[in-house]
Amino acid sequence: MARIRLTPTRIDELTCPPEKSQAFVFDETVPSLAVRVTPSGAKSYVFESKLDRRTIRITLGSTKRWPLESVWTGKGKEREEVTRGAREEAQRLATLVDQGIDPREVAQAKREAKVAAETAAEAAKKYTLAALFEAYAAHIEKAGKKGSARTARSLFSCHAPAKLTQTPAKDVSADDIADMLRAVVEAGKERTAGALRTYMLAAFNVGMRARFDPLLPVAFKEYGITANPVAAIPAIASREHDRVLTNDELKTYVTALGDSRRDKALLLALLAGGQRMEQVLRIKVTDWDKDTKTLRLLDPKGRRKKARLHLLPLAPRAAALVDSLLAGADEDGYLLPLDAQTPGKRAKAICMEAGIAPAFNLRDIRRTAEMRMAGLGISKDTRAHVLSHGIGGVQDKHYDRHSYEAEKRAALLAWENWIKQIETGEKAPSNVVAIHEAAA
Repeated sequence: MARIRLTPTRIDELTCPPEKSQAFVFDETVPSLAVRVTPSGAKSYVFESKLDRRTIRITLGSTKRWPLESVWTGKGKEREEVTRGAREEAQRLATLVDQGIDPREVAQAKREAKVAAETAAEAAKKYTLAALFEAYAAHIEKAGKKGSARTARSLFSCHAPAKLTQTPAKDVSADDIADMLRAVVEAGKERTAGALRTYMLAAFNVGMRARFDPLLPVAFKEYGITANPVAAIPAIASREHDRVLTNDELKTYVTALGDSRRDKALLLALLAGGQRMEQVLRIKVTDWDKDTKTLRLLDPKGRRKKARLHLLPLAPRAAALVDSLLAGADEDGYLLPLDAQTPGKRAKAICMEAGIAPAFNLRDIRRTAEMRMAGLGISKDTRAHVLSHGIGGVQDKHYDRHSYEAEKRAALLAWENWIKQIETGEKAPSNVVAIHEAAA
């Protein structure tokens, strides 16, 4: 085993005997440091020592990249190593061996820690609050709740702070959620804050339950959520909404509707008894029975796992409106291929053009429809079946199998007649009588 005092000049002069595949020349100054030379002339620094009678050999690197001695800058306490030298590195490794530590195991542990840190950093970028919320929106959209998914995405996009959206979902705290919702409440949007809290609560619940619920997508497990930070935030009670359109406001609204698809969507929702716009926009050609003049809607609202079938036997004007839309259906069969926000914006524009204040929205129109139908003598049960709400109790699920077709048909006819009276001022036949006659 050759041993010399290594210097840059001597290292440059080293050669490998032709009969050998490699040769080692050890340093006299640091005995565990050697230069390995190959027949091609390549040279590298090598650390070699023994631990528990086992030879430890570690390649430090090429002699062209590693200096023999460390390069320093500064003086005294400010002296700092700029580039580690081969001798200093060999001495460091020798110290570990003297302590009974295998430097290779230390290096492996560092590599594993680096990989773990990089993986965690990548996960932090990938499994953010924004990613969790989008995954949740996609999950409920796949379950048929497209309207809820759109609403959830819109709320999150408008009100979640950019910094918070990029925070790993598992690191989001109750304080973060409270601060976000507080800003929405202070802007005078209690209802919006309440809705956002509900969606956030549901998103974290899905992420938390995914570890144990085989019915949930396995991708949610990757977020590592073990607790729901939204659970600590109390439900936000919104202001009670009781806006009901006057007869004059309703007349202004109906007469302002033209022949555009957005206006026809608004008119159909009204004539059909005040249906939810998201359901109206989901109507396809196959949902219309021309023979019976019955419209089929699917209502996924609430916690139901399967959308409830909602049948509406339309009155003549609404039926004719649906017939007129058939020819303009898009390639997927949708009668009203509109952006979900378009009808609501149109209703707001009508209010502005007519100078109606406070402005009404689509929920107010739906509320008006139920209130006015109540005034026409239409029973609460029938109104519930027309508007598809509040139908989920034990009695409705398991015992009440009555279709309410006759009652709904009579109610919608009475409702349509009443709207015509509002528009024209003409006296319509007695609605209560019409209901009983149609139901008989």
